Amino acid sequence: MLEIFRRDAYRWAIHHLGRSITSPEQLTTPDLVRLLYQNMALRAIAWFRLGSWLKHKRVPFLPGLIQRQIFSRYGLEIVVGAEIGGGLYIAHPVGTVIAPKRIGVNCSIIAAVTIGMRNEWSFPTIGDDVFIGAGARVLGGITIGNGAIIGANAVVINDLPENVTAVGIPAKIARSATTLAV
Repeated sequence: MLEIFRRDAYRWAIHHLGRSITSPEQLTTPDLVRLLYQNMALRAIAWFRLGSWLKHKRVPFLPGLIQRQIFSRYGLEIVVGAEIGGGLYIAHPVGTVIAPKRIGVNCSIIAAVTIGMRNEWSFPTIGDDVFIGAGARVLGGITIGNGAIIGANAVVINDLPENVTAVGIPAKIARSATTLAV
């Protein structure tokens, strides 16, 4: 659990630590404490990782309590126990809903995003290095390819291949994309 969280914190450290850092292993305990103190969204992610770890260990009651506290404190609805790779970056958690089948590594979610079911009981699968802009909706049992960029306020209801930019309602592929580092 700590290694996955360290990868989450690394995404924040790149921009907020005030010194050059090239890998998650370079983060010290004081660095992690400082980042947690300064960044509400990273605290929400830390609670998510703890709740998911407890759920994986089959600890009763606590994962559900943590999930409710994440929503109450941070305004983030995230399914504790969801399969989400390390390097998760949620810029602004308030009003964001995250209920995926799976999210890969290094996913960036900006603000007021919804990831979840559409009309049927199926959830999105999101690849690695995906960027999801503010207000976007990713709905249903769809697959988002690695390196995809979803523009602000886009509503994605169909699969997206790798390395594309999708915008609009419903989202359409606007262009092939290069990787985006956040």
